[in-house]
Amino acid sequence: MPDRDWRVHDGRVQLRPWQQDDLDSLLLHANDAAVSRGLSTRFPYPYTHADGQAFLAGGVIDLGGPVFALVIDGNACGGIGVTQGKGERRFGASLGYWLGQRYWGQGVMTSVVAAYAPWVMRELGLARLAAQVMAYNPASARVLLKNGFVEEGVERQSVFKDGVLHDMRCFARFESFPQLP
Repeated sequence: MPDRDWRVHDGRVQLRPWQQDDLDSLLLHANDAAVSRGLSTRFPYPYTHADGQAFLAGGVIDLGGPVFALVIDGNACGGIGVTQGKGERRFGASLGYWLGQRYWGQGVMTSVVAAYAPWVMRELGLARLAAQVMAYNPASARVLLKNGFVEEGVERQSVFKDGVLHDMRCFARFESFPQLP
């Protein structure tokens, strides 16, 4: 975790660990069908008080890793984190992020990913950082492309959500990594 006050997007956005007192702002921004639409079913709609409590208790994802709240004007309105691979996949991780609709189209997530991606790759010793976005979400794809991710392809009909099979666009960013003996 960064050892300083980590601010991006002209100092307007703070990245910090999630806190129990983020519940009200989490519910405000997460309980949005448009936000949930592009995320996994771990991020439901409606997003209830119980969902928020489970998330902040670490029952949905491991909050002990490099997982941060995006805080604007004192309110947690988004999140970013990775899930690192294990065993032979330990030098790779999957990136995930979300942002409350109120802040879409302002370059916030592009700035956050620009700071977070190289940091987490160094911090965890990653050679590969992958991300997948729903094919109907070109804004999220642009965030990745602007931050050095390359599109690797499409996984056809790979996600079943809201009664429909969806395609996923696959992206990755690479760092040179010394060969191990």
